Amino acid sequence: MVKSIVDFFKNLPAKKCSKCGKQMEEQHECYGTVCNNCIDIQDL
Repeated sequence: MVKSIVDFFKNLPAKKCSKCGKQMEEQHECYGTVCNNCIDIQDL
């Protein structure tokens, strides 16, 4: 059983992009599955 919700989110594995397989630089609990490079988003 999970001790606390904080521990749960701290222990989530890093997300990987579904297109290129690289580790994503986003919050692990977000819903996105494609990295910024694969969807061609650039910082403004």
